Amino acid sequence: MQGTIDGFSYGLVTPLVAYLMACLGGALGLRCTTRSMLVSQSWRPGWLALGSAAIGSGIWTMHFVAMMGFTVEGTPVHYDKPMTFASLAVAIVMVGVGIFIVGYKGASGTALFTGGTITGLGIASMHYLGMAGMQLNGRLEYNTFTVSASVVIAMVAATAALWAAGQVRGFLWSVGASLVMGLAVSGMHYTGMAALSVHLHRTESLPSGDSPASLLAPMLVGPLAFLLLAGAVVLFDPKMVMGKPTGAPVEHKPGVPAHATVPHPPRRPPLRPRRTQGHRGSRTPQNH
Repeated sequence: MQGTIDGFSYGLVTPLVAYLMACLGGALGLRCTTRSMLVSQSWRPGWLALGSAAIGSGIWTMHFVAMMGFTVEGTPVHYDKPMTFASLAVAIVMVGVGIFIVGYKGASGTALFTGGTITGLGIASMHYLGMAGMQLNGRLEYNTFTVSASVVIAMVAATAALWAAGQVRGFLWSVGASLVMGLAVSGMHYTGMAALSVHLHRTESLPSGDSPASLLAPMLVGPLAFLLLAGAVVLFDPKMVMGKPTGAPVEHKPGVPAHATVPHPPRRPPLRPRRTQGHRGSRTPQNH
């Protein structure tokens, strides 16, 4: 029996809150990525790791806030907690791989394409792994074409966001990029949900796992607290907000080719002209 799916049980409340969570995580992650391109090599891994965790936490929080409005008529929906939090780890790790590639190789060319592809696949993997943790009295099926479209949306959005992070054009530029990234991540989520269909079992059995309400508290206390902490780090770093470099030499910045040093021949002191000296005081005796 086909189950009736409702993804907007609370109206526009859950989509709007989910979009804000995606924008918050994207804004913090992109600013940290931008900051990593303006500091020395020793500080760069810390900023990139913070950015990876911010983006991963943001999209994970966005997903499960949106899932609060997801219901299926005829069966309660529960979630497997280990699978749910495993999706958070997958999001942070895969997003981190893509961000580290762009952070060290620069936001252009092959590095941007590779980093954006891995980051987009991380976003999509988080979504569908989280969906795999959903427990209900039925069977989930997906439309292959719509799933593929959602994955493409995630990869394009991630590539565009990483490109924007590498432009280093100030705070407003990154805010605009985060708004676009939040819209793309939300679009990827609801495109993936549009690919879902539920076939209910004839036998009535209560699904195992936790309800969405029981997952809301740790979801808000954990990742949301981290996002607020990352936001405080961003707020108290004025050079990152303004997008100003810290005086690192151009040769050590990613994406900028180092200037080749042309060896100059050592200067030799000018040679003194040799004076042909005659024989001093050597007079030959003359016979008169």
